[in-house]
Amino acid sequence: MRFLRLTIAYDGSNYFGWQWQPDRPTVQGVLEAAINKVTGESIRATASGRTDAGVHALGQAVSIVTKSRLEPEVLCRALNANLPRDVLVHEICAAPEGFNAIRGAVGKRYRYVVQDDPLPDLFTRRYCWHVRGGRLDAELMHQAAQSLRGEQDFMGYEAAGSERVSTVRTVCDISVIRRAYQDGERVVLEVEADGFLYNMVRNIVGTLVQVGRKRRSVDWPREVLEGRDRRQAGMTAPAHGLYMVRVLFDF
Repeated sequence: MRFLRLTIAYDGSNYFGWQWQPDRPTVQGVLEAAINKVTGESIRATASGRTDAGVHALGQAVSIVTKSRLEPEVLCRALNANLPRDVLVHEICAAPEGFNAIRGAVGKRYRYVVQDDPLPDLFTRRYCWHVRGGRLDAELMHQAAQSLRGEQDFMGYEAAGSERVSTVRTVCDISVIRRAYQDGERVVLEVEADGFLYNMVRNIVGTLVQVGRKRRSVDWPREVLEGRDRRQAGMTAPAHGLYMVRVLFDF
């Protein structure tokens, strides 16, 4: 048996999230179907994080255990030939025995993209959150976000539905910048941590947008953190603006 790590990207627009469902299209479902077609094996693919419906990935990490002797490069090409065009395997590499993409991850990085133009972009509407109400103050949002750095209890940013043993997480990097794209500007948040709670990033974004609108003070995200009450935070930002950028491992 071989333990492999796959790095995959996907457009989550047409999927009901990562996790397999019997009557709905999911990323796990189409990936496992492609693996079965190439290797003849019924393999359970384990992702480092179960992205929700509409969430995208640039570098999701997936672990599989296979009897196939195909070289990683050959297996990668074969899977891509059998996957739909909105799912792509970037790389396959050998992993240590017993490797599991969930337990082996030491950190993750996410990106969230916000459009604040007066009119939404028709052709990117599934890939960013269009926020009405005028131009956001990205510098103010960045300043407010810095209070979320470090090892802290993020209970105030956790959505109900997937409780964890501990709500303490360590955010090692978080930034908000205004970035130029070919079709205009976007406000982009990136955050890296040793782990994330359910909807943590989307709840942080919804909170920071209120700061960017100047409806809340720059201290409000810290107050939400200290209050440990989800009801004190901003709205949950829509799923379609969120991207899993990469998963970090120590090998």
